[in-house]
Parts: sequence; structure tokens; C-alpha cells
Amino acid sequence: MSDFKRRDFLKTAAGVAAGTALGTGSIILPGEAAAQAYKAAPEKGAKLRVLRWKRFVQGDEDVWAANTKKFTEMTGVEVRVDAEGWEDVRPKAAVAANIGSGPDIIIGTMEDAHQYPEKLVDVSDLANYLGNKYGGWYDSAKAYGMHGKNWVAILMGAAGNALVYRDSHVKAAGFETVPKDMAGFLKLCQALKAKGTPAGFALGNATGDSSWTFWLLWAHGGKLVNEKNEVVINSPETIAALEYSKQLYETFIPGTLSWLDPNNNKAFLDGQLSLTANGISIYYAAKTSPDPKLQEIAKDIQHAQFPIGVTGKQRELVLVFPMMIFKYSKYPKAAKEYLRFMMEKEQYVPWQEASIGYVCHPLAAYEKSAFWTADPKVTPYRDGMKIMTPNGYAGDLGYASAACIADFIIPNMVAEAASGSKTPKEAAERAQKRAERYYKV
Repeated sequence: MSDFKRRDFLKTAAGVAAGTALGTGSIILPGEAAAQAYKAAPEKGAKLRVLRWKRFVQGDEDVWAANTKKFTEMTGVEVRVDAEGWEDVRPKAAVAANIGSGPDIIIGTMEDAHQYPEKLVDVSDLANYLGNKYGGWYDSAKAYGMHGKNWVAILMGAAGNALVYRDSHVKAAGFETVPKDMAGFLKLCQALKAKGTPAGFALGNATGDSSWTFWLLWAHGGKLVNEKNEVVINSPETIAALEYSKQLYETFIPGTLSWLDPNNNKAFLDGQLSLTANGISIYYAAKTSPDPKLQEIAKDIQHAQFPIGVTGKQRELVLVFPMMIFKYSKYPKAAKEYLRFMMEKEQYVPWQEASIGYVCHPLAAYEKSAFWTADPKVTPYRDGMKIMTPNGYAGDLGYASAACIADFIIPNMVAEAASGSKTPKEAAERAQKRAERYYKV
């Protein structure tokens, strides 16, 4: 039995024993046992600062703020929540870790917690409690939240990623839905361009929306590193992916080379394109808008998962959000209690529902939330963390993988080859050299 499983078992067993000793007359279920085993009373006079990324859907911000207010009312702990753009949170978190001062909790992106794990509070007890109570953590949540055998971050979830398309335009191009194979997908994009309703995917340094380039690479069997953390991106598989990207880019709306995360949202809602890769924020904006034109677009929007590549396995990257408590915090117990409170179903499910699943969950029990199937257009985002491939594939998450994604090595490689500024071979060679600076032998 692994140490992780053994700890979980002992906590559960202890809870059951406690219930028997108290003479409750009923057996405590695993989730209830975990609830009894976990204690994190806030320190007297505790105050917290939280830094997170700016919302992309209003429901997220509104309910997060309401839940925070409820936490303060219940505990007396004052919580200040600041929000910055995705691109700004990561460097601020790194500075805070380096100087030993800053927000108590920072909600970062990707493997931020793996860059300075020694600066973070061990939250294994909280992670075990939540995992026991809510059906267990997905493997991807463990990969991003654990450093060695210890949890150094609690996963808020991830910004789901899917293909967003105009159903009527796809049908007008001769397709009933988005093809599930790579060749068929390219033909769809070519047909959409011929109809004057093109596709468009971000090729700039977009923190979230450039993640489709990882799918492109992985779908052709390419990878940045192998299981030994050796850089292997300069490969025939990568060249095949980049040749495909050239054909795909020819179908794109102009300007995608400079697109950041907001650009494709705006272009889609302006009616300039008919197919892109994005979170559910495009649909949310159209659905909740009072503008009749956007309401019509919302009715026409559909979502689909990316096509399956040569490996026959679904491989997609989504933007995960680790919630980290820094050791310099004067109130680590209050910080842990805040994270526990926000992840409990009474707060978490209404928050997810208010943003129609913009953040997909890291805990299996939340798959069953009713809103995921009440609107079938939302369902493709439900399993983002369940099916995702971690960024470090096929190696380990750590400083090197974090540095490579922060340096946009894969998106830049695809942009160079797709646009023709470099040949696929030149782009792959450059990516190899850039990655080797971080993955030092």
C-alpha cells in the first residue's frame, strides 16, 4: 500500500472508530470520517490576502466574492481578494516566493507550485480530506498539486478547453458536426474558409488559448520531452504536426499570430469567425447578453472536443489553477480553512454553476452536478481535468516544464512553421535548443 493511500486509510479508519466510540449508532461513511478527522481553526485575529486571476465570466467573480463574504461572516476572518491578468499572476507569485512576502494565498496557473515547493505550506491533510469526501482527485490534480508525496497546492480546477463553433456554418460547409479525425478536421476548416466563415486559433503568447498547439503536437505523436526528461521535440512526429499546421493556418482569419486570450472571443462574437478553441466564456457572453444578435449567436453555438490523433488517445492541455499558501503567511490555518470552505459543495457547486462550468472541477464527485447536463452545450467542458494530459508530458512536472510553458516554446514553434517564417525543420530545431536551456543534462 502506498504512503498516500495508507494515510487516507488511517484517516478513514480513525473517523469510523471515533464514530463508534461516541455511540452514534450509525456507521460514518468515508467522506464523513474525513470531515471529522480534519481540523483547521483560524488563528485569532487572522486576516488574509488572496491574489487570483481576473475573471473571464461575471458569474465567477460574483459568486466567488459572495462565498468569500460568507466565509468572513462565519469565521470573522477578513479576506481581501485582488485580481490580475493571467500573465501577471505568475511573475508576482515567483517574486513573492523569492522575497518571502506577499499575499497569503495565490491562485496561479499550471505548475507554478512546482517552481518553489519548498516555499509553500504542506496542505496534504486538507487535500486528503477533500479527496476522501468528494470522490477522489483526478490524476491531473495530483500531478499539479503534489510534489513528491506531499500536497503543496489545492487545485481550484481548470479553464476547460474545447472547440467552439457555429453549428449553422458547419452544416453549410457540408458537415453535420466537427469531424473526430485530423484529416476530416482540416477539410472542415478548408470548407469553412471557402464559404467565407473561417476558423481562427490563437498563435500569439496567449496563456490559455495557445494550448491548442499542444494538442496539435501530441495528436501527431510529438512531445517536448520523453519519459527521461530528455528533449525530443525535434522529431519526425513534430515535423508532421508542423506540416499540418501550415495547411490549417491557411484557413485562419488574418491576425491570429498576434492573438492573446481575449482576441478570439471578440472575433467570434463579432461574427468574424465560425470555429475556434476556447473556454466556455464565448458561449457565456453570448447567452447572458441582452443584445438580440448575441442571443442568436448563442443559439447557434456548439462545442466539441478536439479530434483524436495518431495515438488513438485523447490528449488535450487545459489551464489548471493551483491555489498555493505561502510559508511566510502569518495565518496558514486560516488560509487552509478558506480553501476548504471554497472547495466544499455548498460553495463550489453554485460557483461553478454561476459561470456555467468555466472552471471544470478536479474532484470526481462534482461530475454529477446537474448543470453539466441541464444544458448539453456545457457538457463537453465537464471532463477537462479528467481527460487532460499534464504539460510536462511525457516527463515530469517541475522547474523545466514550467519554464518552457512560460516561455511559449511550443506555441512559438507552431506559429513560426504555420506562418512560414521558418520551415518546420527550422522551427523544430529552434524549439529543441530553447527547451534544452531549461532541461539541462
